[in-house]
Amino acid sequence: MSVNLVGFLGVVIGAYLVPGPDFLVVVRSAAEHSAKGRAAALGAQSGLCVHMLAAALGLSLIAARSPVVYDAIKLLGAAYLVYLGVRAVLAARRAVRQRHPGRDATGGTKDTPAPRAVTGDGSAGARWRSGFTQGFLTNVLNPKAALFFLSVLPQFVHGAGSTTRQIFFLGILDVLIGVAYWFALVAVAARLRALLARPKIRHRWELTTGWLFIGIGIGLAAAS
Repeated sequence: MSVNLVGFLGVVIGAYLVPGPDFLVVVRSAAEHSAKGRAAALGAQSGLCVHMLAAALGLSLIAARSPVVYDAIKLLGAAYLVYLGVRAVLAARRAVRQRHPGRDATGGTKDTPAPRAVTGDGSAGARWRSGFTQGFLTNVLNPKAALFFLSVLPQFVHGAGSTTRQIFFLGILDVLIGVAYWFALVAVAARLRALLARPKIRHRWELTTGWLFIGIGIGLAAAS
């Protein structure tokens, strides 16, 4: 099996460095809890595995050639991103309404940060499931991820070998690179968690990421 590894690695790393929906989900989850951030990262890469399998089986080609199927996936992904954004914006506004004079919504004072960032996931298991589900759905409902495996990845496949085997090889390599990148990003975001626990900064963070999700979702829907 012969593939253009150097070119492929350059494209993959470049794609991960460009912030997108997966980036926002992983960073927001990590800002709440490191475990949730890692779960979101694994969820996103699991969604990537679905696209890889679909490409290897030819399902992505069917979706790409059927405007109805492609637009349906696109609209589902857009709706989910808008949903995540609305949740974040409403959470930020709810925290402001609950804040009492001299104290924030989490029980900390204006000068002393709350002991931990706001999370609405409860137990460790629920937190992990929430992060994984958000990462998985954000990725698997992103048609651009499917098109990457359908149109970009085959450019690095050598015609003399088994196409399916090479797609799996490059796809698994892509997934492993992504896991390493996301986990490094989670470690960085986790260090900023104490800063994000401050009420005003947390409020601005939630509003900013929430409106980014909404904007990306609307953009995807408008382009369909």
